[in-house]
Amino acid sequence: MVFADLFFIYVFLPLCLLSYALARSIGAKNVVLIVFSLIFYAWGEPLWVLLLLFSTVFNWRVGIAIDRDRKRRRGGNGGKLAVTLGVVVDLALLIVFKYSGFLVENFNALTHLAVPVPKITMPIGISFFTFQAISYVLDCYWDTVKVQKRYSRFLLYLSLFPQLIAGPIVRYSVIEDEIDNRTISPSDVCDGALRVIIGLAKKVLLANNLYAIVTTFFGRDITGLSVLGTWYTVILYSLYIYFDFSGYSDIAIGLGRIFGFHFDENFRYPFVCQTIGEFWQRWHISLGSFFRDYLLIVPIFGKHRKYVSLFLVWFCTGFWHGAAWNFILWGLYFGVFIFFEQKLGKRRLKKWPLVLRHIYTKLVIIVGFGIFYFEDLSQLGQFFLNISGASVFLNNAPVFDVYTWSSLTSNVFLIAASIAASLPILPRVKSLVLESDSAAVYTAGRMAALLGCVAMLAAVSILLVDTTSNVFLYWRF
Repeated sequence: MVFADLFFIYVFLPLCLLSYALARSIGAKNVVLIVFSLIFYAWGEPLWVLLLLFSTVFNWRVGIAIDRDRKRRRGGNGGKLAVTLGVVVDLALLIVFKYSGFLVENFNALTHLAVPVPKITMPIGISFFTFQAISYVLDCYWDTVKVQKRYSRFLLYLSLFPQLIAGPIVRYSVIEDEIDNRTISPSDVCDGALRVIIGLAKKVLLANNLYAIVTTFFGRDITGLSVLGTWYTVILYSLYIYFDFSGYSDIAIGLGRIFGFHFDENFRYPFVCQTIGEFWQRWHISLGSFFRDYLLIVPIFGKHRKYVSLFLVWFCTGFWHGAAWNFILWGLYFGVFIFFEQKLGKRRLKKWPLVLRHIYTKLVIIVGFGIFYFEDLSQLGQFFLNISGASVFLNNAPVFDVYTWSSLTSNVFLIAASIAASLPILPRVKSLVLESDSAAVYTAGRMAALLGCVAMLAAVSILLVDTTSNVFLYWRF
C-alpha cells in the first residue's frame, strides 16, 4: 500500500482514524495502530510481514537479555554477547535480503566462477526497520533508553505504519514516552493533516511530473543527448529526488502528529546550503545522524581514526541506498567533498563569496545525483562526458537541441513552482502571518492556508484517479 493512493487516502486512513478515535484507552489505541500497521505492510508484502515480526520478536528479546544482564551485575559480558548477537543478526538479514545478489555477482566477476546468483525479492522498507532495530539495541546497551518489557509496545515502535516503509529512521528515544503517554490536541490534528496534504502535493503534483520529464531524457541511451539536455535533466532529477523523499517524510511526520507522535524532521530545505557539510545536515537527517552516532565512533584497528571513519561512513551511506556500484561511488563522492571542507576549515569557506559558495554546492549536489541515477556504469561514464562537454568532440553530440528547449518552455511553470517549493518561502510567510498584530492578516492567512489545502487535496485526488503506480523511490532502499 502506498500513501499517494486514493484507497489509502479515502478508505484505509479514515477507517484507521475512526477506529483510533473510538478506542478509549491508550492501550486500545496502540492495538488499533498495530493492527492497521501490519495490514498496511502485508498489503504489499504478505509473506515478508513474517520477517518484520521476526525482527520485532528477536530485537525485543535482545533488549530483555541486555537488561537482565545489567541487573545481575556480572560485569556486562552477557550484555555484550546479546548486543553483538543482535547487531550481527540484524545486519546479516539486511545483507541476505538486500545485498546477496550484488555480492555474489561481484564474487563471480573476480574469481571467474559461476556461483548461482540468488534471486531474492527485497522486503520493502527493510533498511529502515533494520536500522531502527539496531539503534534500539545499541541504545539499550548504552543505557540511553529504558528497555521495553512489553512486546506489544516494541512491536508498535518498529511497525508503526507512517514511517515503516520509507522512514524517517525514528529512534526509540524519540517516541519512548509517547508510546505509553500521549495526548492529541486539535492543533496537532490540523497541523498533521496540513503536513500530509503538503507531502501528497510534493509527490503527486511535483515529483511525479518531474520524473516524467526525467524518464523522457534519461530513460534511454544518453550517448546522443546534448550538453544542455543532460544538465537540464539532472537538475530536474535532483528536484524530483527531493520532492519524492521529503514528500514521503512530510506525510509520515504528519500522520505521526495526528496519532500523537512527534517524529524528528528529516529535511530542512537542503538546497539553501552553503557547504556540502551543511547539505547533509539538512538532507535525510535521520540517516546522517544514525551513521554519526553509531558508526563514526567505531574504532578502526583499535584506534579512532578520524578520516578512515569518515570514508567508512560515506561508503556505508552510499551502500545503504542500494546494491550497486554507483551508490557506493555516490557516497564516496560526497565523502571526498566533506573531507575537502574539513581540511579547508569553516573559516576559509566562509571567506568565499556567497555566490561562489552556492555555485559550488549546487554543482556538487547536482552532479552527485547524476551518479545516483545511473546504475549502468557505462551510461554513468557517458553522463560525465555529456556534462563536461567532452561528448561534443568524442560523440559529435550537440551542445544545444530544440527538443530540450521545447521541454523547458513547456514545463516552465512546473519548474518554477518546484524551485520555489524547494526554498523556505512558505515557512517565512507563515511566520509573518502568525507574528502579525493584525487580526485581519491572521484571519486571511488561515483562510488562505485552508483553501490552499483543499485545492491541493482536490488536485491530488483528480490526478490519482487514472494513476496506476505512485511508489516512492526510497521504498527500494
